[in-house]
Amino acid sequence: MTCCSMDAESVLGLSATSASAEEVCLASHPLGAGLRQVDLSVPDVHCGDCILTLEKALSALAFVRKARVNLTARRVTCVYQEEIEAKATDPSEILAAITLAGYRAHLITSTAPETDRIRNQLLLAIGVSGFAAANIMMLSVSVWSGADAATRDMFHWISAMIAAPALVYGGRFFFKSAWSGLKRRRTNMDVPISLAVTLSYAVSLWETMHHGEHAWFDASVSLLFFLLIGRTLDHVMREKARAAINGLARLAPRGALLMMPDGSRRYVAVEEIAVGDDISIAAGERIPVDGMIVSGESDVDLSIVTGESSTVAVAAGSALNSGAMNLTGSLVLRATKVARDSLLSEIIGLMEAAEGGRARYRRVADRAAALYSPAVHLLALASFLAWGLLGGDWKQAMLVAVAVLIITCPCALGLAVPVVQVVAAGELFRRGIVVKDGSALERLADADIVAFDKTGTLTMGRPRLVRIDSIAGNRAIVCAMAAHSRHPLSQGLVRDIDISYPFAFDRVTEIAGGGLEAWQGADFYRLGNRAFACGTGLTPAGDTPFSEVVLSKNGVDLARFLFDDTLRPGAAETFRQLAAAGIETLIVSGDRQAVVDNTARALGIGKALGDLGPKQKVEELQRLGAEGYRVLMVGDGINDAPALAAAQVSMAPATASDVGRQAADLIFFNDRLDAVPEAIAVARRSASLIRQNFALAIGYNVLAVPIAIAGLATPLIAAVAMSTSSIIVVTNALRLNAFGLRSEPLAGGRAEVETA
Repeated sequence: MTCCSMDAESVLGLSATSASAEEVCLASHPLGAGLRQVDLSVPDVHCGDCILTLEKALSALAFVRKARVNLTARRVTCVYQEEIEAKATDPSEILAAITLAGYRAHLITSTAPETDRIRNQLLLAIGVSGFAAANIMMLSVSVWSGADAATRDMFHWISAMIAAPALVYGGRFFFKSAWSGLKRRRTNMDVPISLAVTLSYAVSLWETMHHGEHAWFDASVSLLFFLLIGRTLDHVMREKARAAINGLARLAPRGALLMMPDGSRRYVAVEEIAVGDDISIAAGERIPVDGMIVSGESDVDLSIVTGESSTVAVAAGSALNSGAMNLTGSLVLRATKVARDSLLSEIIGLMEAAEGGRARYRRVADRAAALYSPAVHLLALASFLAWGLLGGDWKQAMLVAVAVLIITCPCALGLAVPVVQVVAAGELFRRGIVVKDGSALERLADADIVAFDKTGTLTMGRPRLVRIDSIAGNRAIVCAMAAHSRHPLSQGLVRDIDISYPFAFDRVTEIAGGGLEAWQGADFYRLGNRAFACGTGLTPAGDTPFSEVVLSKNGVDLARFLFDDTLRPGAAETFRQLAAAGIETLIVSGDRQAVVDNTARALGIGKALGDLGPKQKVEELQRLGAEGYRVLMVGDGINDAPALAAAQVSMAPATASDVGRQAADLIFFNDRLDAVPEAIAVARRSASLIRQNFALAIGYNVLAVPIAIAGLATPLIAAVAMSTSSIIVVTNALRLNAFGLRSEPLAGGRAEVETA
């Protein structure tokens, strides 16, 4: 049996011990048909090339049926066959394959710390390299000013001693990645970075040891400083994408009160609940597993499933899904599914699968690295050999090779994307929009269809009174009763009618699932749905876009109030701008189809889908993706979280649920919906500037490389040229601010925005 030996220190605090086949099997779960699934942590993945490498290595195993890497969560999901030809497979080979590919693999435990060690280490490395660079530059001023030989040598040695620990400490992120790639006979962007930093220090140290006039310690450390900034910005934006799944998992109860046969109650972990167990659910608790109500009545918040803010009345015989919130009454629930198969676990699984698919989007920098790095290495090697063999001066050959590496060091390429993303994030922040993931701007620029949720997204989730059928005097009675409830419809009555009347009741009671009941002497009033207020009939639901509240006295209806939802400000203008830019739109909502159709007509949207659960929303977005669309999803509810993760890019309002905000790539804080076209306009301009930055960086190399190869640029000149290219890239990125001051969102569509 094969065992995989793993690194003793995990940056994520996960299990770092070797794992046997039995341990991997225990960490996995069955899928049926002889298949099992195991999720492993791979904390070292950081780019599209890592995804391809890992998935290729795992797919090469005969018993692995599917392998998918989730870049944001840094996890790999493997589906494998338990037996092949009546012989048990060895799942520990999965860990071994990951290790042989150059990555650490860990069994996931529940002891992962909340803090991000990698982020903290990167920030500390920035501080160390920045401090070192500042001090070395200060010493270099004296050298450049014409210090005598002894003083110059002393300052060079001091600079060498400052630079060495800074390069080792700060450069380890690049060195480890470069060495890992070279061991596997592949290259990445970190290889030329590591060579440039290491060789420039080595040549500077050689010059110092031989009393040379020039040394370039400041160039080495400054280069590392700027590269660490870019790496940290990229890492921080990626890490924010992980919060969604963790936030959703926190909604799941850790346990529940199990009803025992003798009538007693025992608290058990949610994993111990079996199908058929009866569970006691108190008011204010979330449903732990899918089940059927055995006894009790209550109002339940089902927004995790439907996205609808209004509560739903439930009683014996009603089915409930895990994650729903029990609001008013006590319930006894009979489990129909175990926790692993319940809705909340399904939603978490959908989000993980969707993020894994989104992680396949390879950033521009990743694609550029595949071609750039080999070209740089060949140029430096060719320069070294040409000068050494033809000129016979191997010291000069080394200086030329170092100059080529420094002058072509991908600092400008490394900054080309992050600096634009940071400037764009600042511009969007000034507009009330927060970007959580830098790659979202690239994905947003490509969006050609926008899918909107309804409640809380297109509408404010605040009921608006649109019609009253009433005789005189009843409005005051309604306000007096509604003031006793916090139900959204009751609050809407008080807000929109706004009549104060000293109407005194002997007592007022709120009935779970029905409404309000008030007594005055021998008369009783009821305010709620028609079935509750009048005792007969049902509240119209399927054929009307409005919510109905009925007032009755002694069982006879006196008044009828119809509610609609309030459209979000700027909604109509948003759809006009999107249509003018050639971007298609649709609604995907868990609300009733009649309600969704009414909103679509008000906004002029041609396609509107209602009655969709979380899984159906994901399937619709996947269908659109299969047809070639690049979907922007705009939603707010817990039930929207899988769709927000499944879309190419996603947005949510600040009023969204915690999980909805965490799952989205962008958050807008104002009430107006025109944040959507504004974000698209800035993203498209950012994409244009990124392409310009790459063109500038490549153009700089086209001009500078021949000069370095010809031996006309010392390492110092190469370092200055390299720094200049980085400044040009940063300056070009700052043009986005000027664009933000003069542009109109999506004016004239994609072509005009990109050429602005």
